[in-house]
Amino acid sequence: MIELASAASPELEDAFQRLIPQLSSSSAPMDIEQLEDYLSQQSIDLILFRGDDGDIQGMLTLVTFTIPTGVRAWIEDVVVDDAARGKGAGMQLVEAALELAHNRGAKTVDLTSRPSREAANRLYQRAGFEQRETNVYRHSGK
Repeated sequence: MIELASAASPELEDAFQRLIPQLSSSSAPMDIEQLEDYLSQQSIDLILFRGDDGDIQGMLTLVTFTIPTGVRAWIEDVVVDDAARGKGAGMQLVEAALELAHNRGAKTVDLTSRPSREAANRLYQRAGFEQRETNVYRHSGK
């Protein structure tokens, strides 16, 4: 089942503690206060996937914002619990994000994924994403 997270809760904090390490070994999971700040941002939607048992088994962040050339949307931090992978949770999260982004006026939705995340890249291609010819730059703030 797909749902939008509406508020920080101990259950959501527990899900972050479990899922974020599966996504990134260098990022600490948010605590409940950080979750409150995160969810209070107007540009952020946290989409959750609940398994048949009702537990949060996956999540995805949709960032939607307006710039001078129109409404843009980005999918970030997609993660599905190891035990739930390969059962359609990722596709349900992506499809929900695409629908929400387009309902908000975004004409396109972008995301990035490391080449080493082969299953994730296959998922995005099955969902209709096409690889772009572009350069991605990052400034580390130093």
